[in-house]
Amino acid sequence: MSHGHEHTEEHSHAIGYGTYTIIWFALIALTAITVAVAGINLKDYTLFVAMFVATIKAMIVINVFMHVKFDNVVVKWFLVACGFIFATMFIFLALDVLLRY
Repeated sequence: MSHGHEHTEEHSHAIGYGTYTIIWFALIALTAITVAVAGINLKDYTLFVAMFVATIKAMIVINVFMHVKFDNVVVKWFLVACGFIFATMFIFLALDVLLRY
């Protein structure tokens, strides 16, 4: 018995060293932004900016280092659904904390 072509097909997801270097510099720059924002008094927006930068960093790591950008659509939609559930729980938690005081 022979297996179908789709089972023996190999996918090449090689990412060059230049791309990894650019991503490393981007992650370092975003970390520097996070540290700089922590030292600036933005009042209520400090946490929002820090979480926004952390979300961008997480998206870079997930897409490149976990090779999600090469996966099929089902995996991507599953991650979007998980992110939506996480965001919903975070929003409810933030509302609970904010409305208690």
